[in-house]
Amino acid sequence: MPPQFYHVAAFLISAVVVLLTTPLVRKIGLKKGFFDAPGGRKIHSRPMVRLGGVSIFLGTLIALLCIWWTGGFGVLPPDKEYEIWGVTIGGLAFFLIGLADDLFSLSPHLRLFLQVAVACCAWQVGVQIEFLTVPFVGLVLLPVWISLPLTVTWLVGMVNAINWIDGLDGLAAGVSGIAAVVMLVVCLFMNQPAAALIAAALAGSALGFLRYNFNPAQIFMGDGGAYFMGFTLAGVGVVGLVKSVTTVAVLLPYLILAVPILDMSAVIFDRIRNGRSPFIADKRHLHHRLLKAGLSQRLTVLFIYTLTLWVGTLALAFSGIPSGFTYAIAATVLLSYTGWKVRQHARQQ
Repeated sequence: MPPQFYHVAAFLISAVVVLLTTPLVRKIGLKKGFFDAPGGRKIHSRPMVRLGGVSIFLGTLIALLCIWWTGGFGVLPPDKEYEIWGVTIGGLAFFLIGLADDLFSLSPHLRLFLQVAVACCAWQVGVQIEFLTVPFVGLVLLPVWISLPLTVTWLVGMVNAINWIDGLDGLAAGVSGIAAVVMLVVCLFMNQPAAALIAAALAGSALGFLRYNFNPAQIFMGDGGAYFMGFTLAGVGVVGLVKSVTTVAVLLPYLILAVPILDMSAVIFDRIRNGRSPFIADKRHLHHRLLKAGLSQRLTVLFIYTLTLWVGTLALAFSGIPSGFTYAIAATVLLSYTGWKVRQHARQQ
């Protein structure tokens, strides 16, 4: 079988698993009382089950296990197979942290401690930023005292960035799905089939989940799903792109995930500037501001999708993929049109 067959299979298997298991997870959540009540910062107006991350994780894991069982990992170098399981097990650990928070409401400081601990373990098993390629200098190996905190900051930061944008129906799942598809394409182009395999499985799970999560949502992914997707995206960025020896590849994960990264950074800066703790949730995120401007949930989500797609196509262009600039131009036109619709809608409110 050609390697691309396994990537397509991983995408389809994960999507099918999510489509089949999500209704069952929702039924169990309603029966056991594991739902999110409306009120406060919440946008939804009725109780919503927060266990959708269970189906997202199962979809990704089952897809990877099926590829492994059918010999799909046989085309990979041994160290690359090791990286797949490193990212998957790290994703499991972050999923369990998020699931525990969904069920038992962990304190922010305990969550952060557990996230850092798991990120350190992930670094230990090889999910680490080992070097950087600096223009006009070449390959620069990073000492442990730089590699470890840099990797942990990236992994933990992305976990929370995805979790923080999970404030509207379908927002985090759609942004993660778009980012995963872009990473899949870029990793294949950069000859990183192992990272591409993880991205394919995650993309299938995230986009399949939109069947039940897009507005009006029937179920939420919860912290478990957001943590898992955030870590997996960050992990794919490390093992598939940051470890590449080309300068542009090192920058691609940050460009592909620019929307959640910049949203989180802006919110943290704004909270600190106003004398508030960065851990205390509020309504300062981009989606909250767009809703306040009078946009509907759907239009807000679609606009942020378009932003994510736009930076993704910029990554395709910078990576040197054929027709990458054409995709970027098309996405720019789409973003301009969507932005015009947003302004028109806001003026009418």
